[in-house]
This record gives sequence, structure tokens and C-alpha cells, in this order.
Amino acid sequence: MRMRCDQPAAPLSYTATTHADAMTCLFVEQLTVIDCAYLHAQRGLVGESWIVDIELAGALDAQSMVLDFGAVKKQLKRAIDQSVDHTLLVPKLASGLEIHQAGGQSHLWFRGPAAGPIEHLAPEMAVSLLDSAQIDTDALRDYLLPHLAAVVPANVAEIRLGLRQEKIDGAFYHYTHGLKKHAGQCQRIAHGHRSRIEIRIDGKRDNAEEIAWAERWRDIYLGTIGDRVSSAVDGRSRFEYLAQEGRFALELPASRCDLLDGDTTVERIAEHLAARIAQQHPGREIEVRAYEGVMKGALARAGV
Repeated sequence: MRMRCDQPAAPLSYTATTHADAMTCLFVEQLTVIDCAYLHAQRGLVGESWIVDIELAGALDAQSMVLDFGAVKKQLKRAIDQSVDHTLLVPKLASGLEIHQAGGQSHLWFRGPAAGPIEHLAPEMAVSLLDSAQIDTDALRDYLLPHLAAVVPANVAEIRLGLRQEKIDGAFYHYTHGLKKHAGQCQRIAHGHRSRIEIRIDGKRDNAEEIAWAERWRDIYLGTIGDRVSSAVDGRSRFEYLAQEGRFALELPASRCDLLDGDTTVERIAEHLAARIAQQHPGREIEVRAYEGVMKGALARAGV
């Protein structure tokens, strides 16, 4: 059952002092959302969505500001988006991991997952290598802070970064995918999301159906049939395609994959779910709200 929300990170806090040389704190909640994927020793390839909160402590500048909100939203959000968003987070110190990088390409084998090995080939820009044995919010925070420190002015003395998951009261699942036709970062073959799902049958929420699909798609890779190559053997699925950024390939256990006829956009995912649920409930009206990460998604209807 995927009804329980993963525990969010503790909220950030700051208490300002009042003496003459005091530092003041500026905060921005939900500055951005990091939609990514990461490698896990038991779960394998995991799609994730982390909400980013930020605090900047420092002296006031000539504008009587720590930093203009416009600069925070542009410079710091850009630094996060360009460093880790829509990438595969790789724990460099993990057991069973082998990485080769040459000619702008990153090729890795991860033999640790309980479900079976994972192979990933992509341009280096699609991979973030973290100096840790596992991917968690602490490791990601340590990786991001130097990127953020490089773009703030000298009056900013301290950066505090909060990473948390969306609070979801109902069913949710983690999925990974890639969109080869996308002109932006979504073309990367292994990025993902932590997403809620809402299913209505004849206008009423069906919790049992939501839980069933969240279980079926727990830590799933959603692949396009046309991208699965014939070389996949021995209970494994291999996906390959050429996109604007370069060549991508991913091989993983077939049991951790589900296939769509077309591109795995959230619109197609919603249509796919609505059509399959309608087959199971003939004569009923089906409505699916499929989310892609936090507070965005697509709605599809099927049936009567």
C-alpha cells in the first residue's frame, strides 16, 4: 500500500538577533521542485520529486535587502535546475557501481539492486555524481550548496537548504521515464517523479483502484514500446534512443518496467491508465488525474 506519505524534512528555522552587526534571514518556500531519478541498493532505479526551500542569512545590501527575490528566483533556481534537475543521481561510493566517462558520455553499471543490475548510458550532463554511498537529502544538500554559494553576492554569509517531499494523503508512486522528442531536459532517459494518482469511477473516488495502481507502479520505469530494442533478453528490458543531447540507453529488469504504445508524457500516462481501468470496468465512466511530480499533471476520461 502506498497511502503513507514519506516523512518530510524538518522545517528550516532562523532566529534573528538585534545587535548592530546582526544578520537577517531571507526565505523562499518551494523555490523549485527537483524532478530526478537516483540509484538505490534495494529499490534500484527510483523516480523522485523534492521540494526545495531556501534561507539566505546575511547583512543587508544598499537596497536594504539580503538579496532581491527576483535574483533568488532566477540565479538560485537556475543553479539548482541546471545542476541536478532531470538528472540521474549516482552515489559514487555505492557497492557494485562501475562508471566510465569519456568523450562526453557517461556509461555506468550498477550491480547492487536486489531486483537485478542496471545499465545506463547518457551524455554526462544527464548524470550527477555525488560523493556518497547512498542518495538521500543530506547527500543532495551537500552537493548543491557549493553550486548555490557560487552565485550569491558577498553579503550572503550562510545558505540553508531544505529538501522535502510533497505531503500526499492518498496513493502515490515513484516512476522514471524519458521523452526522446523533448527539446529540454525531459529527453533524458532516466529522470523521474514522485506522483499522486486520483481515480474516479462514475464520479466517485475509488481508493482501492488508486492503491492498486500505486502498488503496480511502485518504483516503475515507464518505457515506450518503440524504444525497446530486440537485444533485451533474460528477463531484462533495454531501451535506446537518440535525442538532441545525444545517445541514451537503459537496461534493467523487465519486472520493473511497464510499456506504453507512445511517448510517456503525463498526458499519455493519464490516457493509458484511463483506458486500462475502463477495460476492467465496462459500462462505467472513468476519470484519471495523473500527476507528474508536484502540483501538475494531466486528466483523461474513458468509458461511457
